[in-house]
Amino acid sequence: MTRRLKVGVVGAGLIAQVMHLNYLRELSDRYEIAALCDISAENAKNNAERYSIPKTFSDWREMLQEPIDAVLILTSGSHAPIAIAAAKAGKHVLVEKPMCFSVEEGLEMQAAAEEAGTALMVAYPKRYDPAYERFRDLAADTVDPRLLRVTTFESPFLPYVQHYSLAPVSPIPAEAIALWKTQTQESITRAIGDADPFLRESYHAVLLDTLVHELNTIRGVFGEPTSLDYVDLTAGSLTVVLKFGDLTAAIHWLDLPGITRYEMEFAIYGPESRTTLSFPSPFLRSAPATVEIIDGEVGTAKSRHISETVSYESSFKLELQAFHDCVVKGTEPLTNAQDALHDLALCQSIIRYIQQGEPIAHPSSIDAPAFVN
Repeated sequence: MTRRLKVGVVGAGLIAQVMHLNYLRELSDRYEIAALCDISAENAKNNAERYSIPKTFSDWREMLQEPIDAVLILTSGSHAPIAIAAAKAGKHVLVEKPMCFSVEEGLEMQAAAEEAGTALMVAYPKRYDPAYERFRDLAADTVDPRLLRVTTFESPFLPYVQHYSLAPVSPIPAEAIALWKTQTQESITRAIGDADPFLRESYHAVLLDTLVHELNTIRGVFGEPTSLDYVDLTAGSLTVVLKFGDLTAAIHWLDLPGITRYEMEFAIYGPESRTTLSFPSPFLRSAPATVEIIDGEVGTAKSRHISETVSYESSFKLELQAFHDCVVKGTEPLTNAQDALHDLALCQSIIRYIQQGEPIAHPSSIDAPAFVN
């Protein structure tokens, strides 16, 4: 019989309602949602009623005193304080990306989990998508790869969630917002020092909130970059050029608020094949990622265009299944703390490049993180 984990969820916001609470309920053979915590007591109560959750809290410290096996941390801001306290309380932790705001914070989270003997997994659902696995295998088989191109078109998210029946959202207390802002700024300073306001906002809203997904995905395929060669950052756009040995990776992120057409593509080009992995909006349940392959026969006019739908299984659901295995079977997750630390180091290096204007060798190195203090 499958062991059911009693979990407490911290954060009842959009991603919790659209994805995590929904799939925890679907996976009722593996999970029992025992408690829900939100900074707004009314938000916690509204969602608890919908998902038949017996206990609610507005202070996560109180929730950690409950007899639960694991904690899902789905809040905004740095997750380090909650994750460290949860580990010390003997709870396993699944934490939404970004893991935290700096390598330094991440190392503290990792150390707390290791000392307590608890699992610490970071929620990067794309790494658990069967289409990602297919692309990874095809990329490995690409002969003489010439370029990796990553393109993301951000778009308004509200049209993607209006068809869901969501609990009403209550205002967050003003004093709680003020405290969150103060703590967030302290964490950003710890990561990139006294950077100017534009860089601080870009580090938080662009690199950690969005591009960290792309960075983690390409690292999952190609390993650690050997150099960071170029960065161009403006309001609404970011270009990053990395090297993985001889392979150049060009990453382009664009905010296009006038078009509800989210797109994220990873494309690897070789002289004999072009392979593209495309992800739909992360707010759509079970909308499949697709893999497109273009190849042909050398010396002839023949070419083929194949579009593969690998699976309709939700990557969020597969991610939760992986976390269950992590806790119950001791399986090491693909996206453990060590993995996420490299993403944080790379984000810090991108800011450092902008400040110094020089290429950075081994920009995702954890041993020598790119602090800008």
